[in-house]
Amino acid sequence: MEWRNNLSMRTAIVIRDLARFRSRERAAFLTRFFKTGPGGYAEGDVFWGLTLPQVRSVLKKYRDLPLTEVPVLLASPVHEVRLTGLLILVTQFRRGDDAAKKLVYNLYMKHLKSVNNWDLVDLSAPNIAGAYLRDKPKQVLYTLAASGSVWDRRVAALACFHFIKFDDFTDALKIAEILLADRHDLIHKAVGWMLREIGKRNLPTEEKFLKTHYRRMPRTMLRYAIEKFPEIKRQKYLKGIL
Repeated sequence: MEWRNNLSMRTAIVIRDLARFRSRERAAFLTRFFKTGPGGYAEGDVFWGLTLPQVRSVLKKYRDLPLTEVPVLLASPVHEVRLTGLLILVTQFRRGDDAAKKLVYNLYMKHLKSVNNWDLVDLSAPNIAGAYLRDKPKQVLYTLAASGSVWDRRVAALACFHFIKFDDFTDALKIAEILLADRHDLIHKAVGWMLREIGKRNLPTEEKFLKTHYRRMPRTMLRYAIEKFPEIKRQKYLKGIL
């Protein structure tokens, strides 16, 4: 594989340690679970069959890998190798000063095409893009929300989870509105989940949004958004009788 030609001694050791956990049986399961077959949302993704705890056990040894080495991991066709690279970025962002956070964010955004499955997005977007942009202009998220890539759009939604943690709902609601007409089930789930999280912190804010938009929301999005509502209220939303 071409990407292997760029391996340094350090990145080769990371990949070697990941490969020790390979499992054909689990890889076969993950290949189906993440829909990697023809026409699937993750068509062509390659799994070695590692569990997240196994990936994290390797991460502990290499979390201080120089940032210059991480793009090689992100370029891998192997899902768990890309995941390790992303978790290294998350770890270094969390532990870094402002200058380090900026470097990690810029590298992450430069290699966003490698963030190409829903778990990769969910584990990285809130913790890097969201955390970095919390007190900065967020236009990049609106650009991603309008992207033709489902992964870019999911990054836009998941980044907002960081803002929601601090009771800042403005951009989350605007991006939710942009994504209302999205055709992809993975976006329906992400936006519904986002609205549900807003409701946990401020139910009137969520309901104000829902009462304006729920009749045209995709069914999956609505179901996720109202998942924690009392059953009588849930049924009113589902039946459109509010």
